[in-house]
Amino acid sequence: MLDNATYTPRLKTLYKDSIRASLKEEFGYKNEMQLPKLEKIVLNIGCGRAAVKDSKKAKSAQADLSTIAGQKALTTVAKNSIAGFRVREGMPMGAKVTLRGDRMFEFLDRLITIAMPRIRDFRGVSGTSFDGRGNYAMGLKEHLVFPEIDFDKIDENWGMDIVIATTANTDAEAKALLKAFNMPFNS
Repeated sequence: MLDNATYTPRLKTLYKDSIRASLKEEFGYKNEMQLPKLEKIVLNIGCGRAAVKDSKKAKSAQADLSTIAGQKALTTVAKNSIAGFRVREGMPMGAKVTLRGDRMFEFLDRLITIAMPRIRDFRGVSGTSFDGRGNYAMGLKEHLVFPEIDFDKIDENWGMDIVIATTANTDAEAKALLKAFNMPFNS
């Protein structure tokens, strides 16, 4: 689907057609280059104790994250040895992937329209999880909310960190940008 040269993700088209104009009006930007935009989305799964007991757990997390992201995930390794936790330097501990361009817009669309509504007792995401520089971080308790994951083939339920990096200078600008993409904030 992403290989087709004429295909443009739905949220990318929405950003170009209407979101840019509304942000320019709302914040009074003089120049198009001042407009905030999505830079990248970083997905991370940390295996923790499961990876210490069984090194295949990190490979499983990497495969699941690659399936969700649509691109190959990298295995993250321990930087230091910690004897109390039985962690050795270089031991695989999880997986991460950075999405940019069309894959980033496709993932955000699937996250907002498909995955979030599948979360049990979902009442929106926190509106205060910005870092002060326009980046938003959130966590999911289980990666099974993504339809790409086959529930029957899962050996472990992983939590997942999602960081949405924007070019916005303030949290208000970044929140307005994500709200325009229909991010369901609870406050």
